[in-house]
Amino acid sequence: MYWFLVIVGLLLASIKSSKPNKYQKVSVIIPAYNEEDTVARVVEVIKMVSFVDEVIVVNDGSSDNTEFEAIKAGAQVINHDTNKGKGEALFTGYKEADCDIIAFIDADIHNLTSKKVEAMIKPILNGKTDITKTKFARESGRVTELTAKPLLNFFFPEISFEQPLSGQFAARKDVLKKINFEKDYGVDVGIVIDADVLGITITEVDIGAIEHDMSPLSDLNLMANEVVRTIISRANKYGRVVMIDDIGYFIRMSIVGLSLVILGLFTIFFVKFVPLSIGIMISLFGLIIAIVYIIKVIIKSIVMYRKTPRANLFKSFIKIHFPLIISIIVLLLMISTFFGAAHFENGILSIEPNSRNLIIYADDSPRDNSISVRGPYTVDTAIENESSVIRMPNDAMMTLGIKHNDTIQISGNVYKLYGPRDGEPDILRLPIHVKKALDIENGYVIQNSRLKEVFENSIVDHSHNKDNITIHEKFSISSKNKNATDCEVFLNNESILNSTGIFRNDSSYYISVNNELVGQVKYLEDQNFTFGNNTVQVIFKNTTATSIKEFTKPNQGNFLNIIL
Repeated sequence: MYWFLVIVGLLLASIKSSKPNKYQKVSVIIPAYNEEDTVARVVEVIKMVSFVDEVIVVNDGSSDNTEFEAIKAGAQVINHDTNKGKGEALFTGYKEADCDIIAFIDADIHNLTSKKVEAMIKPILNGKTDITKTKFARESGRVTELTAKPLLNFFFPEISFEQPLSGQFAARKDVLKKINFEKDYGVDVGIVIDADVLGITITEVDIGAIEHDMSPLSDLNLMANEVVRTIISRANKYGRVVMIDDIGYFIRMSIVGLSLVILGLFTIFFVKFVPLSIGIMISLFGLIIAIVYIIKVIIKSIVMYRKTPRANLFKSFIKIHFPLIISIIVLLLMISTFFGAAHFENGILSIEPNSRNLIIYADDSPRDNSISVRGPYTVDTAIENESSVIRMPNDAMMTLGIKHNDTIQISGNVYKLYGPRDGEPDILRLPIHVKKALDIENGYVIQNSRLKEVFENSIVDHSHNKDNITIHEKFSISSKNKNATDCEVFLNNESILNSTGIFRNDSSYYISVNNELVGQVKYLEDQNFTFGNNTVQVIFKNTTATSIKEFTKPNQGNFLNIIL
């Protein structure tokens, strides 16, 4: 009983100490001009929303019974003596509203529902955003698609609302104090732009389909003019005209300069028929242009950044400057490549750029990847106590058709193949005898495509593992890709090897089991061999693939050795 009382006491204390949510008063402003047919229905729907505290209709100089219908429906009415425009009507209602949250809803909506009103206001009540603007399905939208969106995309590319001129929106009243209300149809887009630039959180909510009176073409023309004027004036106010015009031109000229530098460098190193002096002149000319205009970009950007509210300016800055940033990155990568290929020795600076090879397999050759980038590889000294070991990058092994722990015979000596050390993906470490046999030295750079020439005629013992069986195949490396043949080996009717390589039609190839010769095969002649209770079968298949693996003939060793 004691513990029960303690728990109840704690619960009551927690309930008493927790602070209730602060009540937020909500007002709805309805601008109306000659809307006697629909205003009452709109007011009635809004008053059905439980958290709406007051409904204000701003009668903007109507000549019909708009005022009477609004009062009869229970709204507070504020009258303009003359028609002053939608923006002025909204501002009048905003000043008179006694609230924390204020919503603006048109008076001519035929199918307004309480759920649509709640969808506008609840995100603000729940503290998720400062402003909500609506999007909805409707037949019109010509001013939005043909005028507002293109101009916003040009001057304010970070604004990407589906319907920036939706007309229905809500906001916390304290944030509206920071926004300049336009007096006309420009009020909607003006609020969107101001909120974006000032860093006020604005969310677009979908309220479903809206049905209201279609505006005549003359009204759409007036609306388009006012929307254009608002966007252009805001673009001037917030420095976007300068950003697009002056900075845009400077950025384009900077990119031209950087492109000339890249062209000049490319000409110097890779285009032999163009004189060196011309390549240098192109690079210097481009460098001067790039420096001059990049300085102008920086100065103009700093000036604009200081004068403009910075909330969402960064997004537009990135979009405008992005092409220049990419060009600079490309140039820096190109220069770093050249510096990485620079050697200074005996007072001579030598820059010898070497590119990697793009490998694309276009046939059905066996492979791990159909496309890859490999090399080049730099020759270096073997690690101490590894005089019988070659450390070869994994990409180089793939090119030669070999793998880690295989052996390779060079000038009568056999060497174990190991992978590269950590941090040395493109270093080829060779013992001194191997370098002498291959006639290469430390620092020698080997393109991936030249590996087969460097290791030509070297004999490889390449191993495969199948269950508890190890299959060794021997082949010599050819300097040229030649037409190959598939060879599948079966042990007791179970496939244990499927390999592709070069067979000569005038040669025989030996097969051994546990290092004992069991028979020989000829090119494209399937054979069966029996030893003990086991049977080995070799089947050849034609293929369109090519290979540099030339399987060993009798004087070079057994073509296959199966270890059981």
